[in-house]
Amino acid sequence: MKKSVINEMTGPELRRSENELREELFRLRFQHHTGQLASPTKLRTTRRDLARVLTRIRAFELGDIQPTAKES
Repeated sequence: MKKSVINEMTGPELRRSENELREELFRLRFQHHTGQLASPTKLRTTRRDLARVLTRIRAFELGDIQPTAKES
């Protein structure tokens, strides 16, 4: 997921994306431990995407980012 896409997301969209990424990360970790993971890089990119989303959510919570008209 690109940073520009994450920056355009609203608060609820970010939360939904966080939940989806956490579920995906769980599935990928499970596949990795059972030896069924086809692409180990998918695990790393999912972890990084989750970190980007969480960073954006935290910025909203701290008030570093003002909601746009779309987010209100």
